[in-house]
Amino acid sequence: MAALPLAVLHLNEWTEDEYLEFEEYSEIRHEYLRGLVYAMSGASEPHIDVVSNLTRLLGNQLLERPCKVYSNDMQVKVSAARLYAYPDVVVVCGERQFAPGKKAILLNPTLLIEVLSPSTEKYDRTGKFRSYQSLDSLQEYVLVSQDKAQIERYLRQEIGGEWTLTEAAGLDTILELPSIGCTLTLSDVYRKVEFGS
Repeated sequence: MAALPLAVLHLNEWTEDEYLEFEEYSEIRHEYLRGLVYAMSGASEPHIDVVSNLTRLLGNQLLERPCKVYSNDMQVKVSAARLYAYPDVVVVCGERQFAPGKKAILLNPTLLIEVLSPSTEKYDRTGKFRSYQSLDSLQEYVLVSQDKAQIERYLRQEIGGEWTLTEAAGLDTILELPSIGCTLTLSDVYRKVEFGS
């Protein structure tokens, strides 16, 4: 699912505790950014298919490694940005760190994937990416198109901490994910995805 940056529940700022209590009992998910709460929109079939494929592909490659793959419902807290987000796919390697008393709010993701939606693409590329960059644990950020075979991977460099972009396009392309030692073949990422539906 994707957050709708303009679908603010109300204009009064919420504390983090108010948001977390509200979210615990809410029937739909919401993201939190600097005091504002945003409702999550429903996802399209291609979006759901891509997330399912990514989760399966990465999960299979990481079966024998100390990494876990989560999709959709694992929340990530970015303290420096005052952000609680629901990335489409989260991978964490090594010891998992959670918010106190909250086993569904991860603090130290290694890799985050967002499947782009028309309503959130600009935010995923700009504000959300800037927020995610403040996570010391984060090594890769991946943006996946849902309407064409295209993936963009941002990799944090060990020296200097700069982010470098690698683009992969076309179903016969293979993309490496160095932070977790995995590869993605785009034909597998987009298996059974009907573009334009």
